[in-house]
Amino acid sequence: MSKENYRLGYIIWLSFVAALGGFLFGYDTAVISGTVDQVASQFNLDDFGKGWYVGCALVGSIGGVVIAGPLSDRYGRKIVLLLSAILFSASGIGCMIAADEMQLIIFRIVGGIGIGVASVISPLYIAEVSVPRYRGQLVSLYQLAITIGFLGAYLANFGLQNYSDSLIKSGATQGLYHKIFAVEAWRGMLGMEALPALLFFLILFLIPESPRWLIVRGKENRALAIMTKIYKGNEIQVQIKNVKDLITEEVKSDWRLLFSPGFRIALFIGVALAILGQFMGVNAVLYYGPTIFKESGLSSGDSLFYQVMVGLVNMLTTVLALIIIDKVGRKQLVYWGVSGMIITLICIGLYFTFGAAWGLSSVYLLTFFLLYIFCCAISICAVIFVLLSEMYPAKVRGAAMSISGLSLWIGTFLIGQLTPWMLTNLTPAGTFWLFALMCLPYMWIVWKLLPETTGKSLEDIERMWLKK
Repeated sequence: MSKENYRLGYIIWLSFVAALGGFLFGYDTAVISGTVDQVASQFNLDDFGKGWYVGCALVGSIGGVVIAGPLSDRYGRKIVLLLSAILFSASGIGCMIAADEMQLIIFRIVGGIGIGVASVISPLYIAEVSVPRYRGQLVSLYQLAITIGFLGAYLANFGLQNYSDSLIKSGATQGLYHKIFAVEAWRGMLGMEALPALLFFLILFLIPESPRWLIVRGKENRALAIMTKIYKGNEIQVQIKNVKDLITEEVKSDWRLLFSPGFRIALFIGVALAILGQFMGVNAVLYYGPTIFKESGLSSGDSLFYQVMVGLVNMLTTVLALIIIDKVGRKQLVYWGVSGMIITLICIGLYFTFGAAWGLSSVYLLTFFLLYIFCCAISICAVIFVLLSEMYPAKVRGAAMSISGLSLWIGTFLIGQLTPWMLTNLTPAGTFWLFALMCLPYMWIVWKLLPETTGKSLEDIERMWLKK
């Protein structure tokens, strides 16, 4: 497909809007890190309670991915994205005004459902409106938006904590405003999510439904009108014919197609990579970074500042991954990045074991963390949503991504729940060495089972699995 056959500017616009779901995903996921200690202190939470406070949103995420795919396959990608925006808005406002711990947990679960929905549908929508040459980069916009959400949450936590300290020092601690932004600053941190969520809801009305979904549902006239804005000339009919021909080739339908010989391999790869990726440490760092930094003797303010540095490196590295993913290829990024993750995780464990005896300052720990985040962001974080959005057949792409997304969020929930226990019982060193060990099966699956999909159209990838 030559460059003049599609309108790249319009495709980028559609991808940008859908990627805003990733920003909310990132904010909702990362904002928790700055509130754990405050909420635990206010509600007298033990290690299990802290894990549940973090993990309850992940339970919602599991529910979100279960419903997202089937709903999007039946009602369309756009309407389910609108649903996620509503859920994010309700969660932010609800957490900010929650009267007790139970209400806080409920609204965190609501936000988690929004995360689960967005994690499936945003990259899926982007993949379906993209062209092969730029699909990796455009789907990676979603991952970039997640990292911007992470950074936004860390900056909000850091800024609101400083603002809270200044209000308390001034003696002004009366009224609802001061309760939200001073006495119980965690409310303001969680509530800030409502602002971008409402913006996301409004801007979604400016984009169309996925044309590939419309063709699958037999709404060719609507699809043609949208394809005319994406492609030029004869390419419009070529793209419509490709999707229709492939649907004809699929002799099975619905969920049965996922368990045919070729696609069940793809399903296994997606599930395995999704769940294993969560046991390689990244979400432990994102959720419990300030707590882990405190283990090294830092103050609360310094811990939050270090977490801002983690978020900044995460975002900038994702920009680099976005630039090179369609040039270097998915598998090469994983090989180099995961190798670096293993080395840095071992170094973090060594710091917690021998750092005091060797007289190492906390700067060494920050350096190891930043190198780890660099390796992670340029490999598994950049690749996973691209792979999940392009590996499955058109008829059940949403449902297949729900299955893979379900495994991803089960792994994330387990990490969120178990990390406080592991830090206490395995020690920080043992925890990070365990994460390093879990990188090995991930590398093996990518090496032995995963084909390279860079530069292939969605229809070509689907035919590749059909041949198997």
